[in-house]
Amino acid sequence: MCPFGCHCHLRVVQCSDLGLKSVPKEISPDTTLLDLQNNDISELRKDDFKGLQHLYALVLVNNKISKIHEKAFSPLRKLQKLYISKNHLVEIPPNLPSSLVELRIHDNRIRKVPKGVFSGLRNMNCIEMGGNPLENSGFEPGAFDGLKLNYLRISEAKLTGIPKDLPETLNELHLDHNKIQAIELEDLLRYSKLYRLGLGHNQIRMIENGSLSFLPTLRELHLDNNKLARVPSGLPDLKLLQVVYLHSNNITKVGVNDFCPMGFGVKRAYYNGISLFNNPVPYWEVQPATFRCVTDRLAIQFGNYKK
Repeated sequence: MCPFGCHCHLRVVQCSDLGLKSVPKEISPDTTLLDLQNNDISELRKDDFKGLQHLYALVLVNNKISKIHEKAFSPLRKLQKLYISKNHLVEIPPNLPSSLVELRIHDNRIRKVPKGVFSGLRNMNCIEMGGNPLENSGFEPGAFDGLKLNYLRISEAKLTGIPKDLPETLNELHLDHNKIQAIELEDLLRYSKLYRLGLGHNQIRMIENGSLSFLPTLRELHLDNNKLARVPSGLPDLKLLQVVYLHSNNITKVGVNDFCPMGFGVKRAYYNGISLFNNPVPYWEVQPATFRCVTDRLAIQFGNYKK
């Protein structure tokens, strides 16, 4: 069994780029991967995936999906990956399969994330939901209740601050290309397990003293393309921090203790990347000792500032 025009091989059914208006029939029940990207599908109906209880990955990227029947995903008891980016969805689909591990739903038209929309998704590990017109007020309190995510991306949205009650299990949080203006003291309080934080391409002018101290395991911090006038305080205390992007800000001065612990302060991992280029800092004034805890000189990127 293989739907007309599709390629079927080893339980993979490939039906991309066929101008399909709906999910094809005659999909073999032992299919594990169904690729329907780049078509013209506008809705997912109740029985579209009937009998596909072995499906592991469903790719629906770049269609015109705006309607999903509340039972459309019911047969998919083993589905782990759902890629439904670049569609016309205005809400997160209800009744997602409890087996789901990864949801990619970026570049849709989602404005709100209601409480309980992810309830029962105990295996969910990764959500990519950038490129939606989401504001901070769009997240109902408890929207992420019960999720034990490692990875969350809400970039290219309309956030003006760090959302308050994201899962505290997060290791990676990407909020780049938003309109965040400041990081206040308790904004990062619950995210103590983060090892990568992306805040590039925002409008951050101020990072309150002590706000980074809640991130003891942070390894990578992206603050490039913001409006910072100085290096954020607290970096020397982040013993595992290895990569800091600070390029394209308004930093005019770099102090000798901005990055490295003083005296015999212990840094468990040396820096292997610090970017400071495209800042109005007179780099000939920066003392060499500033980078005493960097692996080698090539790890530091200065460069020219063009007004």
